[in-house]
Amino acid sequence: MDWRGKIDKTWTLFLDRDGVINVRLIDDYVKHTGEFEFLPGVLEALKIFSEKFARVIIITNQQGVGKGLMTMKDVDEVHAFMNKEIESRKGRIDAIYVCPQLKSDPDNFRKPSPKMAYMAQHDFPEIDLEKSIMIGDSNSDIEFGRNAGMYTILIGDEPVKTGPHDHFGSLLEFAKILK
Repeated sequence: MDWRGKIDKTWTLFLDRDGVINVRLIDDYVKHTGEFEFLPGVLEALKIFSEKFARVIIITNQQGVGKGLMTMKDVDEVHAFMNKEIESRKGRIDAIYVCPQLKSDPDNFRKPSPKMAYMAQHDFPEIDLEKSIMIGDSNSDIEFGRNAGMYTILIGDEPVKTGPHDHFGSLLEFAKILK
């Protein structure tokens, strides 16, 4: 599967949040808006994605909720802040799917399980997972995309067990080749 030259308004872009859109806090969680910081170039990239893709969707594991370090209300407030900034720069996020469960919870739907992709497909029936790209910065992101039948792109330099289809240094680097 190759995406180059094929992306049009029938494609969907799935994005991880921490480490892709915002600075990932090592061994911690973004618990409130004061801890949320966009990575360089992300707002510009999201504007480009909004013009190129039919849907732009965030898929994020937020285990800090399951650990009691924050609430879903806290996560929703962070996402409202994030969306306001994205929209002010002419970008858009069509939906955000959050898994607050612990890794140890039975039947959880955390990445790398493809369940959040299926939730998005249920909410947006036009989504074709074979015409979708998952961009992440970790092994679970890449496995999630592969498990759902998507094209996968790794951002950053974290080593992953399952190789992505492609690799870019940043979200903006990928976005610029779509122009």
